[in-house]
Amino acid sequence: MTPSPLSRIRRDGDALDEARPPAPFVVGLTRSGTTLLRMMLDAHPELAVPPETHFVPDLIKAARAEQGADAMLEAMTSNRTWSDFGIGEEEMRERLAVVPSGDAAGAVRAFFEAYAEKQGKPRWGDKTPAYMLSVQRIGRTLPESRFIHLIRDGRDVALSQTARALNEQPPPAEQAARWVKRIRKSRDQAATLKGPRYVEARYEDLVRDPETTLRRICEFVDLPWEEEMLRYHERAAERLAEMAGSLRAEGTHAEQEAGYRIANHAPTTKPPDPAKLDKWRREMSPGDLAAYDAVAGELLSELGYEVTS
Repeated sequence: MTPSPLSRIRRDGDALDEARPPAPFVVGLTRSGTTLLRMMLDAHPELAVPPETHFVPDLIKAARAEQGADAMLEAMTSNRTWSDFGIGEEEMRERLAVVPSGDAAGAVRAFFEAYAEKQGKPRWGDKTPAYMLSVQRIGRTLPESRFIHLIRDGRDVALSQTARALNEQPPPAEQAARWVKRIRKSRDQAATLKGPRYVEARYEDLVRDPETTLRRICEFVDLPWEEEMLRYHERAAERLAEMAGSLRAEGTHAEQEAGYRIANHAPTTKPPDPAKLDKWRREMSPGDLAAYDAVAGELLSELGYEVTS
């Protein structure tokens, strides 16, 4: 029987998807070291990783609604981070105009390919911590997506979030519950994807032994090893300069001045410092530690972290 034209199109599309190089998506809770990993991967001469995008789920939704290029463009440019990427609206509109109606994957690729071209690189990736809750949607849309979930000791996450947050943070038990819930939800979503498309890495391992951890990640995303990734800090300031604009307040997110945004990630301009790990041992009060461990102790132990209370 002769295959129908539609079946041939689908088969050809599947073959093309298989031929695309993996696209790494770095996810994790905020203050878990995802910017450090972004800088390391972006230092690779073949891979461009932009600042946090945040709009990919909305772009997928707009593309699937088949409302045209303007609706897809609005999904991107209405996001408060749009000015970070250095892509003109008209250029993006022209790229979206040739994306077939309903092709959400094509719409997402149109953005990332435009960004990668501006960086002079053939491949692209993403680092948006919040996508840990969109693994399923993005994964089902982009067959080439590969998720790297960077996990940090939740107690250090809580200390860092409290120190850097622009709004008041909840008490330790609630922070612990959020840490546990989001990690488990990300894992549950990843389990629905076909194939080896999700891997976890510990922030502490990345800091203590960056080469070993990076080599494992490179193998996962079919990226050849490059020593430049270990020298990421030499160009980190230049990459952070993309975030020179302020961010307006939006929903539960507070306004962020440009200076705050860049200072928030200033440690990436230096090599990893293992001495700054395990801050909870020095800075968390016994009461806060007990409250946190009572909620998150089981998952902390599962991930290889010491639980003392």
